[in-house]
Amino acid sequence: MKILIVNKFLYRNGGSETYIFQLGEELQKRGHDVQYFGMEHEGRIVGNRIGCYTSDMDFHTGKLQKLLYPFKIIYSFEAKRKMGRVLRDMNPDVVHLNNINFQLTPSVIYAVHAYEKRTDRKVRLVYTAHDYQWVCPNHMMRIPATGKICFACRGGYFGMCTKNRCIHNSRVKSLLGTIEAKFYMWRRTYGLVDAIICPSEFMKRQLDSNPLLEEKTVMMRNFVERPVDVNAGRADAGASGSAKGKQPGGAGTGAQTKDYVLYFGRFSEEKGIGTLLAACEALPDIPFVFAGTGPMEEQVSKVKNVENRGFVTGEALYRLIAGARFSVYPSEWYENCPFSVMESQMYGTPVLVSDLGGAPELVQAGRTGELFRGGDVEELTVHIRELWEQPEVCLAYRENCKEIKFDTIGEYCDKIVKNVYNGSPDGN
Repeated sequence: MKILIVNKFLYRNGGSETYIFQLGEELQKRGHDVQYFGMEHEGRIVGNRIGCYTSDMDFHTGKLQKLLYPFKIIYSFEAKRKMGRVLRDMNPDVVHLNNINFQLTPSVIYAVHAYEKRTDRKVRLVYTAHDYQWVCPNHMMRIPATGKICFACRGGYFGMCTKNRCIHNSRVKSLLGTIEAKFYMWRRTYGLVDAIICPSEFMKRQLDSNPLLEEKTVMMRNFVERPVDVNAGRADAGASGSAKGKQPGGAGTGAQTKDYVLYFGRFSEEKGIGTLLAACEALPDIPFVFAGTGPMEEQVSKVKNVENRGFVTGEALYRLIAGARFSVYPSEWYENCPFSVMESQMYGTPVLVSDLGGAPELVQAGRTGELFRGGDVEELTVHIRELWEQPEVCLAYRENCKEIKFDTIGEYCDKIVKNVYNGSPDGN
């Protein structure tokens, strides 16, 4: 099978890129011809046979010509033209869309349909929803200026995006986002997609609010791998050290002792970092380890009982997760299906998760972790204190984590080929 994976970033940038790279690699292992289309970038690590990509566009550093900005984020003639070239060269059976809005735009959907008309052959058009872009112009269902979560645009009432300045807190950019959303709703563009993969039930409910999409959605949770034996990480846990060199009291001894609370992910407001740091400061006797990067890195590094490990990946990240007494995922937007929550449990580490979006679906509350009200510093602080002072509870949660079953990349690949690439959204 020939599969063209489309995503605006073709370098390591976030969760959607982790998804497409691992999925593409597994598909190739199984003998499928996999190529990629997206933006050119100095960090690009995947591509297509003819080396055809759109120009690099960065809306945050001013590299984009302001005069062309409104046109390029709504409909990209360049993306449609270059996508057409890749389609004609590859002749794919499946085009798998991921993050396409703004830099690529849904013009790539029309490139597929133009190719179908020209060649008189059907291409299976699939989309994985990594965020809420198709029902919310700023893709997060969250008002940046206030931090409040929001359903106002669901159902096609996109004017609230402009009113609330939901895109980069800019009236002009938010107006353009509103225009883009209304334009593709009017053209019924997203209804041209054959199947939509939703990694959480919460995501599925949001997309099902659009009548064009509700018959096309299928819930398939993300995959997660356990790269090395969990017990190997636990055996080394005592050597990992505690934050700032402090040793906690009352945690017991031996290989099962976990001497820090872990956060790993992006350091940003919507991830709940401000709330978590406030809890850290209220718990000065508890050591925390943070692993990641982001705009709040300076604030993270200033808290005395927080050790900032920076960006950690691979084996080092695995051992950091396995060595924690528990991890915290305090996100304050409607997360979809975060790899971090799944990885914590797969590596045998309980997780404390905010109750927003799809993340709570991944946790068996009271068995493999606990939930708290997103954005509530006091409740988060209480939960951290209680878990820290009850190591026997954490140990029980660890045992229960052994029963957790998420799809491996191989199992996920089998399902997506059989039920989505070769079938209908309901698996028939």
